[in-house]
Amino acid sequence: MTTRALIFRPFSAALFSSRWLQRVGAGLVAFALLGGAYALVLAQVSGERGIAPTASSSDVEIRGIAIDVTGSSPEDARRKGWRRAQRLAWAKAGGPTIPDSELQGLVSSIVIQREQLGPRRYIATLGVIFDRQRAGAYLGGRAQARSSAPMLVIPISVSAGAYTAFEVRNPWQRAWAQFNPGTSRIDYVRPSGAGGDSLLLNFGQTGRRSRTWWRSTLDQYNAADVLIPSVRLEHQFPGGPITGTFTARYGPDSRVLDSFTLEAEDPRALSSMLDQAVERMDRLFEAALVDGKLQPDPTLRVGGSGEIDPALQRLIEIGEAIREREAAALAAAEGGDAGGAGLQIDVQPTVDTPQQVIPVTYIVVQFATPDAIAFDAALSGVRGTVGVRAVSVTSTAMGGTSVMSVGYAGTGAELASALRERGFSVRQSGTTLTISR
Repeated sequence: MTTRALIFRPFSAALFSSRWLQRVGAGLVAFALLGGAYALVLAQVSGERGIAPTASSSDVEIRGIAIDVTGSSPEDARRKGWRRAQRLAWAKAGGPTIPDSELQGLVSSIVIQREQLGPRRYIATLGVIFDRQRAGAYLGGRAQARSSAPMLVIPISVSAGAYTAFEVRNPWQRAWAQFNPGTSRIDYVRPSGAGGDSLLLNFGQTGRRSRTWWRSTLDQYNAADVLIPSVRLEHQFPGGPITGTFTARYGPDSRVLDSFTLEAEDPRALSSMLDQAVERMDRLFEAALVDGKLQPDPTLRVGGSGEIDPALQRLIEIGEAIREREAAALAAAEGGDAGGAGLQIDVQPTVDTPQQVIPVTYIVVQFATPDAIAFDAALSGVRGTVGVRAVSVTSTAMGGTSVMSVGYAGTGAELASALRERGFSVRQSGTTLTISR
């Protein structure tokens, strides 16, 4: 029995040698690391994170209508409250005076933002949505078409030192999801925040300056540029007033358009304050569009094939020509008369190159593209305009507004005049032209 034990111990030691244990241990560690990494990524994209946009129609929506009415019963009070909300919303939308029976036919739905129902009293904050096709005849230009390029929206919320976008559900994200951009001139691209959105669209992304990274991100969402509405929430004490500092930014460089401050009396009024802030943000973005600030960044127009936007290519060529001319002039001064005379022949063609390029101006032109036929008609019409040297499409949005860069031998005003002669209706805003048939 003792001999067998002595024989067995060396055999077990040989079987479970230190080298074999190291290999097994390394395999287990690698498996644990891979499993942990997979669990970490899965945890970052799983769960209830996203808030899908709940209002994305082109109907006319009026929110924040305060109602306080009485009736013979709860149902009667609510019925009277809804009718009053319709009249107040219609007046706020700028509609003419029409009978209640006719107004009822224009209402698409009633949105209950907040309500309290008593035995004979109805207190509520409501939103009224009017059907755009039916109400457009009364409102005229109120239901205007979108005119901006597709803009990706990344709402940033700062609270208690935490910067969040889509990592977790938050009130600021919900306010943008509930906003109806149907009558806005901005073509918002609003991610839901589900899936990989929480990994790709975060606060860190808004601080990146790499155009290659931004182009890859914007291409995934079919957007031409980015808008970054941010809010910093400061709670004075638990259950007390909340101060929100809102900042409107745009572009890959996170340029500031404007900022403002709002205050909510308590956490129950936070949602109403954020809804009001989103509407005010939309007006800021629209004003920036009118001023010509929301033009798609030209550095984002480099395609996947490596082709550079013609405007940037011209600037590069001009810079190279100037450097060559200065180098040639310096060499001529140092080389003497004979060398200078010889160099004069080579320098002259280089000097002529920028003189031929400078008169060509690249102008951003926006045009409505409800379908492919309208898209092709607009391109062919612009290409056939006298003085147009080059046309390149920078943003395509079927069913919305596309953007092209037009190289024209003249100014923007001259191009607008030439397009009008071609039968286009032209609206000029800063350095941007908007055309339609």
